Amino acid sequence: MAKKTTKSKSVPYIGVVGMGYVGLPLSREFCHGGAKVLGFDVDKQRIENLNKGRSPIKHIAHKQMRELVDSKKFRATDKMSELSKVDAIIICVPTPLTENREPDMYYVEATCQTISKYLKKGQLVVLESTTYPGTTRELMLPILEKSGLKAGRDFYLAYSPEREDPGNKHFRTATIPKVIGGYNKASLDKAIEIYNWGIEELVPVDSCDVAEAAKILENVYRCVNIAMVNELKKLFDRMDIDVWEVIRAASTKPFGFQAFYPGPGLGGHCIPIDPFYLTWRARQFGMPTRFIELAGEINTDMPHFVVSKTMDALNDHKKSLKGSKVLILGLAYKKDIDDLRESPSIELIELFKEKGAKVDYNDPYFPKTHKQREHDLKMQSKKLTAATLKSYDAVVIATDHSDYDYGWIVKNAKLVVDTRNATSVVKSGKNKIVKA
Repeated sequence: MAKKTTKSKSVPYIGVVGMGYVGLPLSREFCHGGAKVLGFDVDKQRIENLNKGRSPIKHIAHKQMRELVDSKKFRATDKMSELSKVDAIIICVPTPLTENREPDMYYVEATCQTISKYLKKGQLVVLESTTYPGTTRELMLPILEKSGLKAGRDFYLAYSPEREDPGNKHFRTATIPKVIGGYNKASLDKAIEIYNWGIEELVPVDSCDVAEAAKILENVYRCVNIAMVNELKKLFDRMDIDVWEVIRAASTKPFGFQAFYPGPGLGGHCIPIDPFYLTWRARQFGMPTRFIELAGEINTDMPHFVVSKTMDALNDHKKSLKGSKVLILGLAYKKDIDDLRESPSIELIELFKEKGAKVDYNDPYFPKTHKQREHDLKMQSKKLTAATLKSYDAVVIATDHSDYDYGWIVKNAKLVVDTRNATSVVKSGKNKIVKA
């Protein structure tokens, strides 16, 4: 049951490890609630910028960041020894997949190893990163107890899954109900006390495992439904039926239906990752999760479908994909954000290159690409002009940013491959558009 509690009288000093798309918005809400925050990150340049009031992410403006710094409620550091100064340590680090699509827990393990060196009595440690059920008890607990302190007695331990949705104008971190599971009752009570300083509505659950499983359920639910419409997109394409029109029609039913939309693949840190975390965990219990694995496979295959549709469209224009110039519109994993995590656009670029195409991209949020864990494209965004568009054999809409004038794009492009139904409002030039 959702729970609202009264703030404790003493102002907490909260350490947040990871100053990215999860940790920084959370830090902001704690500061707005009256707490003090010490932000930890290994990126020295990011730390320097934060302390100068420069935000690394679009949906936290530089002005907001400066206000937090000027108020003395927020400071950032790369000195992990300062972990001993805070009352609570909240971990917001990446949990990617390995090449074999198994959980890569390196960042969580390394962070816990560091925390164990500086852990002191009375501190709360919370993991927010996406993970599999059992992580807090089985992975984190033994590492943290290397400190000589016992969880639930000397220090408190909890799991509270992040629910960030970058670019969503209807919710912010503080207004999204927060699920919290504690290692024991004392840990849960301590976590509620701390999160009450930044979150409006708290949802306590019976254990860390329940909280971890809730996060998995939320994202697997979306993954399998998106996989269904992605598969229907491919089927309806063969039947010469517009899947977007089908979804629009079905959405008029006032009960029993929720619209999910197809795309060029799944992006973001959670939805593409969680199904594989769960299937890996299920294998340890000797149970196959065929339905969920199939959904993951369907979504992973979507960039290949887009490339195939582009190849067919070029053939209709008497062009081979090999040697053709292809422009990808949108690098971010969804519209109007500056987030590249697991973006299908990266996969599209690499696939087109493998097929011999000459590939460029445009994205107003990414003037140039940056090094990622598995990719380093070393590319710069091409300026959009009529002449630029006309110079490409195919323009692929991978992310439907609001900044784009789709009528103008269709007018000046030779061929538009639309993976997002972004050109549905375009009145003329329909013969140039291919849905993919």
